Amino acid sequence: MTRVAAVDCGTNSIRLLVADVDPGTGELVELDRRMTIVRLGQGVDRTGRLAPEALDRTFAACREYAGVVEEHGAERVRFVATSASRDAENRDEFVRGVLDILGVEPEVVSGGQEAEFSFAGATRELTGRDDLARPYLVVDIGGGSTEFVVGDDHVRGARSVDIGCVRMTERHLVRDGVVTDPPTEEQIAAIRADIEAALDLVEGSVPLREARTLVGLAGSVTTVSAIAQDLQEYDPEAIHHSRVGLDRVREITARLLTSTHAERSAIPSMHPGRVDVIGAGALVLLAIMERTGAREVVVSEHDILDGIAWSMA
Repeated sequence: MTRVAAVDCGTNSIRLLVADVDPGTGELVELDRRMTIVRLGQGVDRTGRLAPEALDRTFAACREYAGVVEEHGAERVRFVATSASRDAENRDEFVRGVLDILGVEPEVVSGGQEAEFSFAGATRELTGRDDLARPYLVVDIGGGSTEFVVGDDHVRGARSVDIGCVRMTERHLVRDGVVTDPPTEEQIAAIRADIEAALDLVEGSVPLREARTLVGLAGSVTTVSAIAQDLQEYDPEAIHHSRVGLDRVREITARLLTSTHAERSAIPSMHPGRVDVIGAGALVLLAIMERTGAREVVVSEHDILDGIAWSMA
């Protein structure tokens, strides 16, 4: 067993996994998994820069995670940064801050690398299951981008496109610094048009329609599952490998896009940091299911973090 610490810093959240991994047996024993909403990508789509307050929130979370890593005595640490830091002009400031706090330089990975990590993390434990046909389509709906990976034992095709829940919200739903509550039909149509255009790009290089099982990752998808199950609190065990049908996803998406901030906040399983962006995230999921003909999505709590952890083994 090797004790590793994986950090995934995305547009909306930063997450940590400390685990013991054994590449010989394929075993991963989770010791600590946590998530903090830092909204690192605040305004990046508009300004091209990481905001000072967003960096402050992210560095505060890094200091907390540094304590956890030290407490568990991780032998190796890998910090992967994704969409927001790829796009930012001042990403060097971000890199220096993380290096000072955690002692490792963040790797600002490409969309393709991000997709490979997500696929490995989500599918490693699905191998051999008779109830899930291959190839898989793994979809990781993040804050700034969404990754698409089709594969079975190996990746057949992967693409990252800029249709994350934060990016779509900031681009289409924010007026004078305030999120429209609820969005207008015209705003929803504009988000949908962006998503469809991105899916056209993805289909140019990824065989989406060859996939037999859709596997959905990240907070937008797991929150849709929690709502579908009427969970009274967020329960990772109930969410992991749950299945949500197309009609239920369509119903939940319509509900989220026609509700107010207060109504979304009142959903028991809703994280406060997702209240304003969950409608756009659910719409991305729905559009993917409709485009690919998927009748259900298999929801995974294991994702890019697990893939990063395996990469260190």
